[in-house]
Amino acid sequence: MPEISQPAPDFTLPSTGGDNVTLSDLKGQPVVLFFYPRDDTPGCTKESVGFSENRADFDAAGAQVFGISKDSMASHEKFTAKRELKIPLLSDEHGTTCEDYGVWKEKNMYGKKYMGIERTTYLIAADGTVAQVWNKVKVPGHVEAVLEAVRAL
Repeated sequence: MPEISQPAPDFTLPSTGGDNVTLSDLKGQPVVLFFYPRDDTPGCTKESVGFSENRADFDAAGAQVFGISKDSMASHEKFTAKRELKIPLLSDEHGTTCEDYGVWKEKNMYGKKYMGIERTTYLIAADGTVAQVWNKVKVPGHVEAVLEAVRAL
């Protein structure tokens, strides 16, 4: 898991809309990466819609925002269309980026242990280093806190 002030792990992942996104290509501007467990589930929908509804504010602050999960591109495209999302979703089907960022973790629900993505957001500064990390994110108020941090950069 990268720490604050360390270089953010680079990646290239497919994005909704048909492009690939390479983190190192985005140097010079802040980047928000929000890792979420699964498309079209209640918490993930609220978080994705929240970032999408605030896209203009992130754009005004000069920041790019991307959602990342292990869902397939087909799932991402369907989720984007259904919820009219305005932010790109990146597919990490092999889980390499999730592991590089330390969000692939053992989880426990109703006594059953399983591996999954822990809801986590990274703010990457314009120089490509980690500026802030939110672990075990609770969705209410989160988008606003991230936007405030972006504006403070």
